[in-house]
Amino acid sequence: MNSFSIHTKISALIFFIIGFSLLLGGMVLFGNMMNTKEEDLKEKARLTSRTVAELPEFRQKMIGSEADRESINGMVERIRIVNNADYIVVLDMDRVRLSHPVKKQIGSISEGRDEGAAFAEHSYTTAAKGEIGTIIRAFEPVMDGSHEQIGVVITGFRLPTLGEMLADVKMEIWLTGALSLFFGGWGAWLLARHVRRQMFSLEPHEIAQLFVERTETFNAMHEGVIAIDTNERITIFNKKAKQMIGVTGDVVGKPIREVIPDTYLPEILKINRPVYNKELQLGSLAIMSNRVPIQVDGQTVGAVAIFQDRTEVKKMAEELTGVKAFVSALRVQNHEHMNKLHTIAGLIQLGSNDQALDYVFAVTEEQEELTRFLTANIRNDSIAGLLLSKVSRGKELGISVHIDHNSKLVALPPFLDHHDMVIVLGNLIENAFESFSGEDVNDKEVYVSIVQTNKEFSILVEDNGAGMDSEEVTAIFIQGYSTKAAEGRGIGLYLIKEIVSKGNGVIEVDTKRGSGSVFALSFPSGGRG
Repeated sequence: MNSFSIHTKISALIFFIIGFSLLLGGMVLFGNMMNTKEEDLKEKARLTSRTVAELPEFRQKMIGSEADRESINGMVERIRIVNNADYIVVLDMDRVRLSHPVKKQIGSISEGRDEGAAFAEHSYTTAAKGEIGTIIRAFEPVMDGSHEQIGVVITGFRLPTLGEMLADVKMEIWLTGALSLFFGGWGAWLLARHVRRQMFSLEPHEIAQLFVERTETFNAMHEGVIAIDTNERITIFNKKAKQMIGVTGDVVGKPIREVIPDTYLPEILKINRPVYNKELQLGSLAIMSNRVPIQVDGQTVGAVAIFQDRTEVKKMAEELTGVKAFVSALRVQNHEHMNKLHTIAGLIQLGSNDQALDYVFAVTEEQEELTRFLTANIRNDSIAGLLLSKVSRGKELGISVHIDHNSKLVALPPFLDHHDMVIVLGNLIENAFESFSGEDVNDKEVYVSIVQTNKEFSILVEDNGAGMDSEEVTAIFIQGYSTKAAEGRGIGLYLIKEIVSKGNGVIEVDTKRGSGSVFALSFPSGGRG
């Protein structure tokens, strides 16, 4: 089946269709020509018979002497020749032939079966098969001056066969057929070439193979993939997307809004530009989505969304802002405890046993107090652990981290979870630490407050670091922007902005170059812990 190219197949098919159409058209045309020719001959035979029957001289001869009757044949033959009729037969009321192309038939009695009505003063035509083919005959009664019938005139014309009619127009047929097939074949070849180019010169079996490979590739992807055309009908919906959204069955070809009523994908067809790293609420599912218009030759032909469950993204972000901080905190604590042990050992060696004991009590009390506070007031282990690690991290950097003793966290705001809070607090505190980089500040301090009431949940992180000018404040929440030159930065505050938007919150920044910064976030209170 694949031995012929699509170009050859389309050309041959169209050429065959044109030829077959010409054949059918020719059959219909020549059928109509036969019918028209038959009607023309009937009318011609009828007029010829009537002309003969109504000639006064002919009527006189019909009722005249024997000599007059014998001269009828010569008179009728002249009329037959003029009208190119095959024969004209005149019968008297006794059905005796008074004229006939074959002279020996003159005087004989006609025994035709279709002549009866003509002797009852009826005019009509018939078509009868004969030895020379189909004969069109017209019967006309001959009336005298008293309107008495005195005979019958029968005129016959042979109907040409189809072959004879085709022979008459054979040049026209050959010319028309040749031109039609030539231009039809040429057009078929051009159309086939255009179709092949539109299919990127691929054969149908190659396109089918690509379709299967494309489908399996999308199904093997770890991300969900959904694509639509300009009519908002689904063209791609891979297995991961079905699994994440909870869709079953084949949905390709269906309107996207019937499958996902609250979809944001069709808006890409309107704005005609990509939207990257957008956090969306798709039903009860929070996803991170990249939506891009599909363009072919500069024309938008659809849109595609590639997305993944944001839980995995948040876990990865938490690792960057939380888990790494925990590891760092362990390292800091190890270093800090080593320093404390060295201090205690030194005091003992100096014989200051009481001072060594007081130092141990003081250090232990400080650590236990912070741990008791976080355990009692921050009812989320991940957030409490993060804050504890940041305090230790601050000590290593020479930064005092103060946690407001009025801080309290019982339940997280609606639409947010502990992953979101870890990202927010981790990035805000790390940014506060970085604000002291390269700055000559005697007492480096970071102040953290978490306040929760029945109506509002708020977070405040304040530092006395470098601060920012107004131009920097307007750009800090743009993805990729950073006040530091290091590569790969500019993500933290962008993620914070996305989380604030997700939780229907508000973020305010109060900063001044050289005077530190204050980041204040507020959310509607309530939700889950």
